[in-house]
Amino acid sequence: MSPERLAEYHLLSIITWLPVLGALILIFFFHRERKQAIRIFANAWAILSFLPSLWLLTYDRRLGGIQFIEDVEWIPQIGARYQLGVDGISVVLVLLTTLIGVIAVACSWGFIQERVKEYYVVLLLLQTGILGVFVSMDMFLFYVFWEVMLVPMYFLIGVWGSENRLYAAIKFFIYTLFGSVVMLLAILKLYFIFPDYLKQPDVQQAVLQAARFISGENAPMYRMIESAVQLGAQGRGTFNIMAMQALGTARMGGEPIIPLSLQLWLFAGFFLSFAIKVPMFPFHTWLPDAHTEAPTAGSVILAGILLKLGTYGFVRFNLPILPDASRDPRVVQVMAFLAIMGIVYGALVAMAQRDWKRLVAYSSISHMGMIMLGIFAFNPSSLNGAVLQMINHGISTSALFLIVGVVYERHHTRLINDYRGLSHVMPGFAAVFMIMTMSSIGLPMLNGFIGEFLILRGVFEENRLWAAFAATGIVLGAGYMLWLYQRTMYGEVKEDNRHLPDLYPREWAYFLPLVILAFWIGIYPKPFLSYFERPVAVVVEQVRPGYSQRLLERAEQSDVLPTRAQAADDRGGER
Repeated sequence: MSPERLAEYHLLSIITWLPVLGALILIFFFHRERKQAIRIFANAWAILSFLPSLWLLTYDRRLGGIQFIEDVEWIPQIGARYQLGVDGISVVLVLLTTLIGVIAVACSWGFIQERVKEYYVVLLLLQTGILGVFVSMDMFLFYVFWEVMLVPMYFLIGVWGSENRLYAAIKFFIYTLFGSVVMLLAILKLYFIFPDYLKQPDVQQAVLQAARFISGENAPMYRMIESAVQLGAQGRGTFNIMAMQALGTARMGGEPIIPLSLQLWLFAGFFLSFAIKVPMFPFHTWLPDAHTEAPTAGSVILAGILLKLGTYGFVRFNLPILPDASRDPRVVQVMAFLAIMGIVYGALVAMAQRDWKRLVAYSSISHMGMIMLGIFAFNPSSLNGAVLQMINHGISTSALFLIVGVVYERHHTRLINDYRGLSHVMPGFAAVFMIMTMSSIGLPMLNGFIGEFLILRGVFEENRLWAAFAATGIVLGAGYMLWLYQRTMYGEVKEDNRHLPDLYPREWAYFLPLVILAFWIGIYPKPFLSYFERPVAVVVEQVRPGYSQRLLERAEQSDVLPTRAQAADDRGGER
């Protein structure tokens, strides 16, 4: 079934709102004392919520652009619309979200004993908030989902977390809320300037020409942008993200329509919100506390999905809407410096940790720094690697937090020194841990290698010094992960650990998909890369006009952007 036909059945709405329906069923039809029934229903509903997302695999990769579009008038007084859609980047992130959602629910079976009903309600509501961010094509709707998502995550940490859970929950909430308010100001500024620019007929033509470049042969996507441009021509604002991208991409006389000075201020507004969410150095201090105090499912969702919202925001907003600010040398140097600091600092601090969970948390800071460096190298290889590494990090780091959860559920301690020789009593667990350790390090034949290699290749082409620092982070990562594995899996078994049971069938069930994906991406990544190859090429062309054409001239063969390259030629004089 084609994406257009599936859009008629409101596929994205079904995917987004199914978890809410499950939460409502739990609230109204299950008594809180029926804990076993609640667990069974929550697991079944999580699987049911995952299945519709598989239809997104029918995304037309050759056509590219935004597909499965849903567009309904929502708040006409301010021009806000219920607009949903996905491109190849969103598709893989939505699939990752629904898969991690299933795993997060499954891993909570034996761990959560108090307020079980409320716990699963919060988990399901959190999933809807995250999915809404990935599928929103309206900035106002995007912001609503962005804010709504904070509430269930706050309760997940604050109610079901460890000893210092309230401190960690409040710190997470205040950090993120502050960044969100600044982002709202940037969104409102874009909303108000859009009709001011679009009143001019020549600006309308330039924006529509940019829309043709962004949309390529995707007619529904072009019509969506065109309708927003018509609103702007009438003096009415719009929150349409793709229309804002067309405005940011358009040129008149070789100059951007949005002046660089304004772009820099808008970039700062979006940057603060997304940098906190990634988190980038030095906005990272909320993350170790949140990870340490959150229940296992909270850490899995936080590392597996929530951090990707920040990197997704940079790719969806900063680069295509504010390309001149993004490629400004001052901005690039600052972003590269912060990314490299995150890579090296996160790795060094991870090496000093004695708490298993905090070590994995700081490793996330290092890995996310690598992704940010790949994004701001503005290279097709590094940006493809960055998007793939978002998926890889979601797989490997989620598994590492699940591994911590397994031993904590048995031994109720996270101190590394309390575990010795676990491979002798838990061989299956040790095997899974070894695979995911190698995945995190970036061993060839596993998923982490492909993403890191693509990032390093692209970064090396742009700046060899950056690549050297990034490679240092990889070496340090191998050091702390192998040290962790050696300290916990080998040596003489401690008396307290002699009777720890190996993985239960339920635990094998949620580890197995992650192990399969780690090998699949590591051995044959093409099916995954093919989904976001075109969207990435468009973003690179938006930030670095003419890059795609120069790339094609150097290469004998390229199937990334035939139609986009032609569009770039058509716009050559204006860009």
